[in-house]
Amino acid sequence: MTGPTLLQSIGAVVFALALVHTFSTKYFERLAHRTPDHAGIWHLLGEVEIVFGAWAGVLILAMIFIAGKESATQYLDSRNFTEPLFVFAIMVIAGSRPIIEIASSTTRTVARYLPLASPQAMYFALLAFVPLLGSLITEPAAMTLAALILRDRFFAAKLSARLRYATVGTLFVNISIGGTLTSFAAPPVLMVASTWGWDSAFMFATFGWRAAAAVFINAAIVTMFFRRELTALTLAPEPVRPSLPRMVLGLHLVLLATVVAFAHHPVFFLGLLLLFLGFATAYPQYQDRIILREGLLVGYFLAGLVVLGGLQQWWLAPLLRSMNADAVFYGATALTAITDNAALTYLGSLVDGLSDEFKYSLVAGAVTGGGLTVIANAPNPAGFAILRGHFSDESIHPWGLFTAALVPTLVAILFFKLL
Repeated sequence: MTGPTLLQSIGAVVFALALVHTFSTKYFERLAHRTPDHAGIWHLLGEVEIVFGAWAGVLILAMIFIAGKESATQYLDSRNFTEPLFVFAIMVIAGSRPIIEIASSTTRTVARYLPLASPQAMYFALLAFVPLLGSLITEPAAMTLAALILRDRFFAAKLSARLRYATVGTLFVNISIGGTLTSFAAPPVLMVASTWGWDSAFMFATFGWRAAAAVFINAAIVTMFFRRELTALTLAPEPVRPSLPRMVLGLHLVLLATVVAFAHHPVFFLGLLLLFLGFATAYPQYQDRIILREGLLVGYFLAGLVVLGGLQQWWLAPLLRSMNADAVFYGATALTAITDNAALTYLGSLVDGLSDEFKYSLVAGAVTGGGLTVIANAPNPAGFAILRGHFSDESIHPWGLFTAALVPTLVAILFFKLL
């Protein structure tokens, strides 16, 4: 077996440095407050969404220096940026006022029928119902909707730091597993569904009941554990606005559904995004601030991960091949914390002769570990970008997120592996 090439070795080193950087963003934010003369550069380095894009730039510069501009350009052309573009498009449309109002209204209706006090019921519905809704509207859309409503109704009401972290940890895990009821909503499932012939009927029968049960139990655990704080909470009021015309609501739903339907065709869904932006500009009275900045940052984050991830196959693929079905489940759960879970399952789809048990374990492990870090699952940066402003130094500490996601992850392990 030959060793890695020089570029592969450099790619692994740059990837490792990017990982260290993601765990150091809070340190840079503190530096920004201590040294205001250079606050701009420290704030930039403290933006977790720019980390992988910035280090991807370092990698491309190294490739140009070592192999030449043409080789670097060919490498970039070989990368598939459909997922970053799709997450950007779906974030912007799902974050529009009409979609948020529809989701909020639906969540309130669900909460009304729950045997819980009002704040608890709404909180539970956001952490249980919306992640499962992600199996229909895709995980990035569900993350955007849940994070925006949590931010405006709960985080604005000054939750304790413990509850804020517990909420984010549970939300990230539930979104990761909640999109597995269908074959088109979760990025790690999308990467293998066509190759392995997994349709939505298979996903619902194999993953669906496990995902639904784990999502509900996770939401119940955090709701019950913080029931006193939630009961005493005075929710931030929803702004009083004129009702939106049904035509406007319908148009946004059609745009969202069509973007989801053409998730693999960037020319089509980017055209729909431009149509949406044109409508939003023409009728600003039906919109709040369009979250273009947040969407662009998340897209940049994921694009950087695509560039860096392309040079990690030399160590990831042999590692997967060396594992049995049990080992690959726990290995994928752990590896997902340091690399995007869709990248893991994509690499698995390239390996021939895998057993059905191995395939299940790889995908189940990848989605189980999808809430442990901000880079573990493609929608996580979207939630991070929306909620980070309510944490100290406007940064969600990686260790705080990891520890908060441990219990929900263990519940997912229970259902996906042990039952």
